[in-house]
Amino acid sequence: MFLEPQETMPQTSVVFSSILGPSCSGQVQPGMGERGAGAGGSGDLIFQDGRLISGSLEALMEHLVPTVDYYPDRTYIFTFLLSSRVFIPPHDLLARVGQICLEQRQQLQAGSEKVKLKSFSAKIVQLLKEWTEAFPYDFQDEKAMAELKAITHRVAQCDEENGTVKKAIAQMTQSLLLSLAARSQLQELREKLRSPAVDKGPVLKAKPPAAQKDILGVCCDPLVLAQQLTHIELERVSSIHPEDLMQIVSHMDSRDKHRCRGDLTKTYSLEAYDNWFNCLSMLVATEVCRVVKKKHRTRMLEFFIDVARECFNIGNFNSMMAIISGMNLSPVARLKKTWSKVKTAKFDVLEHHMDPSSNFCNYRTALQGATQRSQLANSSREKIVIPVFNLFVKDIYFLHKIHTNHLPNGHINFKKFWEISRQIHEFMTWTQVECPFEKDKKIQSYLLTAPIYSEEALFIASFESEGPENHMEKDSWKTLRTTLLNRA
Repeated sequence: MFLEPQETMPQTSVVFSSILGPSCSGQVQPGMGERGAGAGGSGDLIFQDGRLISGSLEALMEHLVPTVDYYPDRTYIFTFLLSSRVFIPPHDLLARVGQICLEQRQQLQAGSEKVKLKSFSAKIVQLLKEWTEAFPYDFQDEKAMAELKAITHRVAQCDEENGTVKKAIAQMTQSLLLSLAARSQLQELREKLRSPAVDKGPVLKAKPPAAQKDILGVCCDPLVLAQQLTHIELERVSSIHPEDLMQIVSHMDSRDKHRCRGDLTKTYSLEAYDNWFNCLSMLVATEVCRVVKKKHRTRMLEFFIDVARECFNIGNFNSMMAIISGMNLSPVARLKKTWSKVKTAKFDVLEHHMDPSSNFCNYRTALQGATQRSQLANSSREKIVIPVFNLFVKDIYFLHKIHTNHLPNGHINFKKFWEISRQIHEFMTWTQVECPFEKDKKIQSYLLTAPIYSEEALFIASFESEGPENHMEKDSWKTLRTTLLNRA
């Protein structure tokens, strides 16, 4: 599913705005210098209207490394560092960067040009600083950290004691170690906060006691619940990093023998966020199916419809889609007598927004509107944009599949990676918005830890609320009863 390109890019955080500048177009910026545009042989880089569109991997790597008179465009630095992992692991790229730096340094030393050598060294440190800020987790790998130390050691030799280059290296190293420590702590915390327990339901008695607490006993205001869902979304999505999203490309591209395979930890944040969507859908279905009385089930459905609508108004499309998906699960959707009492006009509007026809055209229009609102926002509430994550992932994946990595001449199709980088950059901008709503720990605790029914238990609860209506449902109900009796 291809996400149509936007004409402008939203404002970014400090790190990403400094790296990507006002856009991710790949235009050569004035004053930055230009390298390799007309070089011959294997170093060819092809530009079109001042924009780099293709080149060999070697030429693209050389284009990343500064010289005395050249510093790469920051949009290029981000895009190449992001996309290069499809072709070469980060530690190997860093080793090649170090080799190119060493060759240039030796040439400057041979000419006894100390001023130029120091200027060149400062630019190398700046490049490494931008790399460690944008992709700090590349340096979790011991090989990458060793290469970083080797490069900075060589670069620091040209500087006097307590010189500016050495100070910049020390600051960069400290910031990198803090980033790596923070991620390690976050991963440990995630291990403790696993998915909510799955309640398989008691044998042939899926209904809980009437006094058991449900979501309405914790929060009966749809807006407040939508705000707490937005809190959870932003907390979870903020742990996703650009290189995690690039795994969508590098893990799925089995045809490229030189792809960066990565490890399971690099996709954990993606899987955890996707799992949150599924848990929320199942929680919604559980809250509906576990209710004993029909009028209370009706009220529960109408409450979640209102919550989904408030999520839409906030710009939290992921929670909205999860809630709709939960209400469309078979155990809930089959409750015809309950649905007949529901005022479904609001639900129909929500389903219209999430209509899958024409590649989710209605949703994409709404997303574009939320993006424009975010760009022009005067308050933090208006900046929130949380897209439907699985659609975003599919957009990146199909963009990757539609366009080849290499052109017929063997060059890397860098035009493709500009677009992938643009979309990932836009997503990262959305993830860095600070949630403006007051946090309610009681509500969040319920949302994150309330037991959810298994699919089997949902069907049992559904059939106990409204008996099977056709032969297929009767057969399913009979099979479920037999299975549970045997299990007991």
